Amino acid sequence: MIAPFVLAIVGRPNVGKSTLFNRLVGRKLALVDDQPGVTRDRRFGDARLGDLRFQIVDTAGFEEGKTGSLEARMRAQTEAAIGEADMVLMLTDARVGLLPEDELFARLLHKADVPVILAGNKSESKAAETGLNEMYSLGLGEPIALSAEHGHGTDDLYTKVRDAMDAHAEAHKGDYVDAEDEDEDADFDPDMPFEDDPDKPLRVAILGRPNAGKSTLINYILGQDRLLTGPEAGVTRDSISVNWTWESDQAPNGARPITLWDTAGVRRKSRVTEKLEKLSVADGLRAVKFAEVVVLLVDATTPFDKQDIQLADLIEREGRALVVGINKWDLKLDRKEVRQTINDALLRTMPRLRGVPVIMMSAQTGKGVEQLMPAVQKQYEIWNARIGTAKLNKWLGDVIDRHPPPADKGRPVRLRYITQAKARPPTFVTFSSRGHAVPESYQRYLANSLRDTFSLDGVPLRIFVRKGKNPYEDR
Repeated sequence: MIAPFVLAIVGRPNVGKSTLFNRLVGRKLALVDDQPGVTRDRRFGDARLGDLRFQIVDTAGFEEGKTGSLEARMRAQTEAAIGEADMVLMLTDARVGLLPEDELFARLLHKADVPVILAGNKSESKAAETGLNEMYSLGLGEPIALSAEHGHGTDDLYTKVRDAMDAHAEAHKGDYVDAEDEDEDADFDPDMPFEDDPDKPLRVAILGRPNAGKSTLINYILGQDRLLTGPEAGVTRDSISVNWTWESDQAPNGARPITLWDTAGVRRKSRVTEKLEKLSVADGLRAVKFAEVVVLLVDATTPFDKQDIQLADLIEREGRALVVGINKWDLKLDRKEVRQTINDALLRTMPRLRGVPVIMMSAQTGKGVEQLMPAVQKQYEIWNARIGTAKLNKWLGDVIDRHPPPADKGRPVRLRYITQAKARPPTFVTFSSRGHAVPESYQRYLANSLRDTFSLDGVPLRIFVRKGKNPYEDR
């Protein structure tokens, strides 16, 4: 598929890049806070400006840093965004005026072979006039006055983007895709009726504690340094979605589009005190709701501590398919002991996800990563499983014969009928003469038997017992 027209927003920290990004995509995708330097990775979104549809990129502001430092790696991400863009929007803070960092960006853009829009943000007051006049000295053309917070100045922005898109279309003879045709997260309903369409992206979220290797794993899968990584814990702040095509004999039709969600590491709630980290964690947990399959990435050096177990429980409560990845398997470990710890933790703490696949891997070297996507695809298919009513009722008769429900106050409890209400996750409703009297332990027995009989390993199951209506009770 040919790429859409791409507009990258660049500028020093805290000039309002993420606020403008959110306004143009029409949703609060990027984290916004008064603290400078919130954005670190490149974030892509589908922008709408009047009748224009294009792709927009939010970037990190430049900060001074030594080679190899976090600041230097953030700068490399921004430079990559400029190199891949069809147009760059350089944003400044018109109220503050020009700073040395703005001039640094201007010099960089003079060297780049890309059209530039110069805009002064926070221009809703007269205090911004001086800053706007200063911007002429950057040599990037006439600046436009914007207010990302209030939406002022978007008419001038529309004109400049439209002219650039027209010129781009003429040069490429219509070679770009209208972003309106792309799938959008806002249209996704986790509970909608579903038929598998292998041409639609499969949504996979990577979740885990800080420094578990989530961004490193996605970079290895993509074959490029798309996401910011490093030894520091908590490098990722936003939940970043990346589109990718999985090409394999095990993929439907030999290839399947995948949307990978990289999320911020989730620490124990008691340790999360800063506002920004709370926003990052909330953004990551929100990605679980949009996902169809969640990969819980666990650090092999400290496998399945309390936080890993709580995250697995969250995934089960949200009803998402789960694959467990044990990362850093290349390190010197007592592998027998680690495997035993993992098996004990799964049996003891996640009985409702019995049979979940566990992949031993190294995101750094790639060893074992090739097993991940086949496991994701398999769990996705199980998550979407539908079982015929006739098969279910034959199964129900067999399990009742083997182990009937316990009596309620001396009166027998009869399960008369079962049907599958929906998939994603598999959800079943059974009707009983005394629905309230079927104990939870017996419902667990039914769920375990369903897993064994219909191969529903590793996905959440929902069983609801309803009281059947007595046709004579109103006579």
